[in-house]
Amino acid sequence: MRRADRLFEIVRLMRGDRAVKAAALAERLEVSVRTIYRDVADLQASGVPIDGAAGVGYLLRPGYTLPPIMFTPKEIEALIVGARMVEAWAGAGLSRAAREALSRIAAVVPGERMAAAERIAVYAPGRRLDPAVRARLDTIAAAIDRRRRIRFDYCSLAGAPSSRTVRPLALHFWGGVWTLESWCELRVAFRAFRVERITILDAEGEPFPVEPGREYSDFIAGLEALCPQAEGRP
Repeated sequence: MRRADRLFEIVRLMRGDRAVKAAALAERLEVSVRTIYRDVADLQASGVPIDGAAGVGYLLRPGYTLPPIMFTPKEIEALIVGARMVEAWAGAGLSRAAREALSRIAAVVPGERMAAAERIAVYAPGRRLDPAVRARLDTIAAAIDRRRRIRFDYCSLAGAPSSRTVRPLALHFWGGVWTLESWCELRVAFRAFRVERITILDAEGEPFPVEPGREYSDFIAGLEALCPQAEGRP
């Protein structure tokens, strides 16, 4: 890693509410602690508002703005591949945001570097989402963000219809299939629903509070207790 890139990473890693020790920075950046001490001293001398000292930890003072980001070729490739997947399989809002983000990146990245990254042969081919499902994903994502209950009709894979009111907690993508992870008020338990089988009746339901035992973290904890190797997958 070039020294300029390392200095940028040091400043980025210091952003937050907790002091970062030199040893942790050294391990993350694969350099010696002595190198971190020297780099931090140089940053402070150049006017970067870093508080702290050797042996105590360092913290970047709030309000400091990082210089413009320069992505590495591999980072640009990762962003392009991710944007292709989002455009093919996410909701309309995220798909549009992915295209706009790449446009912003292209505006600041040297043209030859961007062109080289765009030649990466990793795509997201196949059936794209139905526009109705895209719109449904946007509606559910908004309800999750606002913590609003959703009421919908559902048809299971076995063809059994039901009506549900749920607390929407998260959306999971399974390579062509999206599921809504939720707290179901009919079953009084966590339930997952395939988004393409949902017919939303009301996405502006009553707000739901933060309630221990019914949050996404509880859902994941329950899965991990049942299957320690699941790594959060339902």
